[in-house]
Amino acid sequence: MVKVDRRIRKSQEAIKTAVTELMMNKDFDHITIQDIAGKADISRRTIYLHYTDKFDLLNKLITEHIENLREICESTEMDTGYNNMVFVWFEYFEKHFLFFYALLASKGSSFFRKQFLDFFIHELQNGNESEPAVMNTELMKDQIVEVQFVGGAIIGVVEWWFTHERPLPPSVMSERIGAMLERNLDTNP
Repeated sequence: MVKVDRRIRKSQEAIKTAVTELMMNKDFDHITIQDIAGKADISRRTIYLHYTDKFDLLNKLITEHIENLREICESTEMDTGYNNMVFVWFEYFEKHFLFFYALLASKGSSFFRKQFLDFFIHELQNGNESEPAVMNTELMKDQIVEVQFVGGAIIGVVEWWFTHERPLPPSVMSERIGAMLERNLDTNP
């Protein structure tokens, strides 16, 4: 693993935090590089040293969170079950509340929503694999509509959770969503 200079890491974190905070109050399309630089207390040049433009910044920020979620899921036991997996998701959402709130409950990005949906669909498909490395062809034939539907439903529930200021703890969310996933996606009769 390449060690990143502390100053670069601090600048990148300031930029990411600034754009996330700005998205809480402003549509991403109306945020400028100058806005981000001012909020992060850095120069525009510093932003351009790390990102080609604000879209590159947003893409890298989204990719970082999706990859973090994927790594967490991959490091979890294959037989964990839906409840535990959903709990891991909601713990991550809670830990990174500002980012997810800005993109889901506020004036977020449809690009993020698409990547977020793709992540959930991928994880739901993995949860129904008969063998770790091979996609279950029965799932592809028999449950693709269900997986798409449930993936969209999860996005809706996560959005609801953020817009209502996390009214239920991750443990309750995982219990309820896990039970729905088991009812709708369990391939074992």
